[in-house]
Amino acid sequence: MSISTRSPIVASRNDVGTARRRRLLRTALGGALAASIVFVAGCDRGAKAFRNTDVTGSDIAKNGFELIDHSGAPRTLQDYRGKVVVVFFGFTHCPDVCPTTLVEMAETMKLLGEKADRVQVLFVTVDPERDAPELLAKYVPAFDPRFVGLWGDPDRIARTAKDFKVFYQKTQVSSSGSYSIDHTAGSYVFDPQGRLRLFLRHGAGAEPLAEDITRLLNGE
Repeated sequence: MSISTRSPIVASRNDVGTARRRRLLRTALGGALAASIVFVAGCDRGAKAFRNTDVTGSDIAKNGFELIDHSGAPRTLQDYRGKVVVVFFGFTHCPDVCPTTLVEMAETMKLLGEKADRVQVLFVTVDPERDAPELLAKYVPAFDPRFVGLWGDPDRIARTAKDFKVFYQKTQVSSSGSYSIDHTAGSYVFDPQGRLRLFLRHGAGAEPLAEDITRLLNGE
């Protein structure tokens, strides 16, 4: 069908809906990932179910990570042993999913109170060409001073994202070189022993996450 014969309503939606479609794509990717891994953990362990998706026993992220934090120090998952670790992949130029996720994480920390000192939120950039450690150092802790940004060269980030089953790709690349990035919108949670336990869908809420983190801190 030619452009001239399309419904004006459809044309309008196509004109204004690009950003919304990108958000829906990221949400769909996170939902598809959760659906594909929820069965790995097993359906019934005789215990109360977590509020978020239980992925205990999955081989996702089995190699952890080897990245650089926003202060320039090398970091691995082992460095945060003894804490519940929340890992999210994003980028500082993200207009919606990334800042809202970090805001939700900050709200979760407030709900946890003193227990929040035993939680580490990590923001892994999928845009290492623009998100230098110096920029991450300004962006990530602005949501909570305890949050840490992680960086690696493009090859290292690609390997890490693949191990975490995180999708990302550049979109809307302009002639000037500017671009956006579509990426998986969910987060992962590791228990204090460094075991992957939960997958968090984007927008699941601070209260369910605080409840699940409390259970992990209590040894469940």
